[in-house]
Amino acid sequence: MAEDRFAGYSGSPIKIILFFVGCIILAVFAQGIFRAGTTPSIKIVPGMPVIGKRTPVRVEVSEPRRGLTHVTVDLIQGDKSARLADKNYPFASQLAFWGAKTSQDIVQVEAGKQTLSELTGGTATIRVTAERAGTWLRRPKPQVEEVVLPVRLTPPSIQITSIQTYISQGGCEIVVYRVGESAVKDGVRAGSWWFPGFALPGGGKQDRFSIFAIPYDMNEPKAKLVVEDAAGNSAEIGFIDKFFPKPFRSDDMEIGDAFLNKVVPEILSQTPEMKDRGNVLDNYIAINRELRQKDGEIIKSLAQKSAAAFLWTKPFSTIPNGKPMAAFGDRRTYLYQGKIIDHQDHLGLDLAVTKQCPVPAANDGVVLYARYFGIYGNAVLIDHGYGLQTIYGHLSSIAVKEGQKVAKGDVIGRTGETGLAGGDHLHFSTILQGLPVNPNEWCDGHWIRDRMAKKLGAAFSFSAQ
Repeated sequence: MAEDRFAGYSGSPIKIILFFVGCIILAVFAQGIFRAGTTPSIKIVPGMPVIGKRTPVRVEVSEPRRGLTHVTVDLIQGDKSARLADKNYPFASQLAFWGAKTSQDIVQVEAGKQTLSELTGGTATIRVTAERAGTWLRRPKPQVEEVVLPVRLTPPSIQITSIQTYISQGGCEIVVYRVGESAVKDGVRAGSWWFPGFALPGGGKQDRFSIFAIPYDMNEPKAKLVVEDAAGNSAEIGFIDKFFPKPFRSDDMEIGDAFLNKVVPEILSQTPEMKDRGNVLDNYIAINRELRQKDGEIIKSLAQKSAAAFLWTKPFSTIPNGKPMAAFGDRRTYLYQGKIIDHQDHLGLDLAVTKQCPVPAANDGVVLYARYFGIYGNAVLIDHGYGLQTIYGHLSSIAVKEGQKVAKGDVIGRTGETGLAGGDHLHFSTILQGLPVNPNEWCDGHWIRDRMAKKLGAAFSFSAQ
């Protein structure tokens, strides 16, 4: 009886094993049928609303289950096309839930005339094809997304409306012009320097002007008026009628230990980012080169904060009765114990009167900087609008605050010998878009009237008095 009782259960373990084996087979079979990748997500982000010579395009693709397998990006116009990107990716096995895979990617390409030389005006299509992993039994179709954009290959028009562009090396000028409706950027490029254009006050929608300069270290007028549209199409024209090279003076400066021991410790203590080179001479050379360059970069960044307006109406002026100690553009050779240790250009005026003499603002404006400033020591920078600024260096004290409006003649501080100064004086610089320019022009009412006021007309209210 006992044997009969247990006989019915003898096959149960085998049935259970067979059941689980069957489930595994079914699961593997289901994986082969159903575990394909999900439909990839595609996002196309053109960097411009049109296609031009080189339009940047950002493509975002993702497939989180098994990963991407293949992505292509094409630029298509009619029967012409160009492959902009072609990428293969590792992906997860259909039987595993782990392993290497690429769930998402960002593809950066450029679409335009430079990638499809046959491209013409009209429209063109950016097509993205993203493929996902298949299975033994399924080969899912790739996902395709498209963006159609207008093609623009003709640059905006540009017409100069002012006359007689005369400029000196290290000096400034102004050009008035009109651009086409598609223009999004315009101005003057002189070497590596950019002088942006601005809307002409009281003018038409496309009327513009640019105050520009020929850099002090450029002995020929490599300046062009440039206009560009949203597609990156650009045009440029020359416009300078006369250029006056200016030979700058050469000046040897003997550096002594007394001077080094005076200026170096002060500047290092006020400029903690400067690394101590271990001796006073090497520290001085680093200050004269590296810190001077860094100060120049800060000045360029402050130019970006300039008001898009004329904040002044009269000629600029320097400190009254100031005795010139150094001129703009002096080519300095620095010597220590008779040996050359450095070369730098002096990009302002050094003016001496009496110790701690009151320093007036050269013109109306707004204080953008009023604190210790590298080689300039205690310094004030005033913005006068449209990228024109003035710097007052080596002050013994500062009497204004950043953000404060000042009128021409307001006392902003007193002369001193902070920073790289051997004695009490004022270092005065005129800056245009971060570039030091000849201050004497801006102090000359006749120059301002002839070179600026006559060209701008009603757009600029100027009094030579």
